[in-house]
Amino acid sequence: MLFKRKIYDKLIEWKKDGAGEKALLIEGARRIGKSTIVEEFAKREYKSYLLIDFNDASDVVKDAFNKYLGDLDTFFMLLTTEYNVTLHPKGSLVIFDEIQKFPKARQSIKKLVQDGRFDYIETGSLISIRENVKDISIPSEERKLKMYPMDFEEFCFALGEEKMMAYIRRCFEELKPLEDDLHHKAMLLFKQYMLVGGMPKVVEKYVSGNRSFAEADREKRDILALYRDDIGKVDRTYRAKVLSVFDQIPAFLSRHEKRVRLSNVEAGSTYPSYQDTFFWLGDSMIANECFNCSDPNVGLSLNEERTAIKCYMGDTGLLVSHAFDENELAEEELYKQILHDKLSINEGMLFENAIAQCLAANGHKLFFYTHYDETKHRNDMEIDFILSNNSKMKPKLYPIEVKSGKRYTTDSLDLFLRKYHQRIGRAYIIHTKNLTVNGEIVCIPSYMAILL
Repeated sequence: MLFKRKIYDKLIEWKKDGAGEKALLIEGARRIGKSTIVEEFAKREYKSYLLIDFNDASDVVKDAFNKYLGDLDTFFMLLTTEYNVTLHPKGSLVIFDEIQKFPKARQSIKKLVQDGRFDYIETGSLISIRENVKDISIPSEERKLKMYPMDFEEFCFALGEEKMMAYIRRCFEELKPLEDDLHHKAMLLFKQYMLVGGMPKVVEKYVSGNRSFAEADREKRDILALYRDDIGKVDRTYRAKVLSVFDQIPAFLSRHEKRVRLSNVEAGSTYPSYQDTFFWLGDSMIANECFNCSDPNVGLSLNEERTAIKCYMGDTGLLVSHAFDENELAEEELYKQILHDKLSINEGMLFENAIAQCLAANGHKLFFYTHYDETKHRNDMEIDFILSNNSKMKPKLYPIEVKSGKRYTTDSLDLFLRKYHQRIGRAYIIHTKNLTVNGEIVCIPSYMAILL
């Protein structure tokens, strides 16, 4: 089952404007559909294509990279003969799939792009970890593009709800609430998205299985097992730490403040000793890292405090299956409780993770903000996410609070707005209710988060 993916338009843009000068490197977590969308793009947009999957490339193929890059006529003869493909100069695409498995091929991109005969796309995960780059020089003839699990809009496409999504987008742009019945339908769609997630094979099982959460769950557990296998191949100096943090992501997110407390992972541990751990989880895109911004200014990265971190799962559907075992899901009827707003615990964890996923899919680096009041001996401000418009001329910040319950207070956000009023473009509350505008705060339903 082939789903509509928004990244396809970016592939078209690259082919039109940059394919002759740079290869395209698409990086993302395992099983998010990188190979599928790239091969579909090759079939539609080129006369022919050659796909090399380095998971199982033959010795002939690897020898071609090792021995014949100085003689590209022989190099391409060997590849086209091995794969029985005819390549057309200026009309064919060469795909290096799972490029991290054979770094030599990535290094060859410089020479191949300069040769100019064909276009090149590389796909992979764990692109930047030291095991995969230590023996090669990174080519400058490479444009990076991150790919994520299907976002909520793509999930709507998969369920045949294009018109609903267009209506949601129109209401967001006009800052108008949806008609009540359609708001309830949109919320139901978003809850399905939280439970199923955006891994294409999982969505396929859900759609083809008459919207069976059980079918989707089985596929999600296979993916989680695959991730654990990948962690088992991590450098042994930090393998145990990666596995420990990965296993405890649901526990971290179930707490009120959502932050990783390393003392709960290992007594006496500090962030520097876990730096490689979080880098691996972030680079694999299994997790979305969110760092504390000590001074919420436009240059958020300049004030990034890496000793305070939240670690969200890259896909909320996977988080559901990671957080609860199969018996809990079946016996406690958790799917039903979430769909009908009757889950007493952990719903906030799922909602906030889903919003983090929406923001990351739109290319936002994730930051949060806390302020400790020395006189009160507690945090008096906690802002879930802060976005920046990244403008040098008219810089503005956009604080976001996520509220999963129907009743909530806005004390932290109100205080933040008073303290940093000159820096604020617009403040958002993301909640389960319909859209409203309260002064400088826009309250949007969670299904609109993908439009931020």
